Amino acid sequence: MSVLQQLNNVGIVPVVVLDSAESALPLARALLAGGINVMEITCRSNAAYDSIKSVSNNCPEMIVGAGTIINSEQCMSVIAAGAKFIVSPGLNKDIVKCAQELSVDVIPGAVTPTEIMQALNLGLKTVKFFPAETFGGVTAIKSLAAPFANVSFMPTGGINESNLQNYLSCKNIIAVGGSWICDKKLLAKTDFSTITSLAQKAVNVCSKFRSI
Repeated sequence: MSVLQQLNNVGIVPVVVLDSAESALPLARALLAGGINVMEITCRSNAAYDSIKSVSNNCPEMIVGAGTIINSEQCMSVIAAGAKFIVSPGLNKDIVKCAQELSVDVIPGAVTPTEIMQALNLGLKTVKFFPAETFGGVTAIKSLAAPFANVSFMPTGGINESNLQNYLSCKNIIAVGGSWICDKKLLAKTDFSTITSLAQKAVNVCSKFRSI
């Protein structure tokens, strides 16, 4: 089963910003305890690379990806660290080609018809819709799905418990990215039990639409 298929089965991708790599492994285990076996560690801190490496080496049952990738050098580095998929806020051909050459799934940001067509020309059928709420949310995705019926979207940005079900009910959405499960305040307090609880709640919602 491909990484994208596994993302589709779970239906939710926790988006994580880690200030310390020491939190990476207990966080991965907390998410697994809550029923989520995928996580996107964003490259917004100096701890990102070591965090990805820690999870990849010590928690193989967790599908760890790298987010906020903005150039091909970053892409190569996180893949070397063990990232199983790449997420970018926008569409960068160099990043896409880098990931493809290394046989790693890549999900670039694309919110306009032109960007989606460019992604299709690069051989992609899944794009990140970011920031989701700012660019029209589910309504916009449904409108884009009309001319792009074979494209899957992973919306991220402004998604939480209150609107999760609304997004997952859209058949063109492969998975939903969100940071509320791994909120920075919870990570600062190392409150992994609450993270497990939030993951379980999200899984309960996802189970209505996905086969977890």
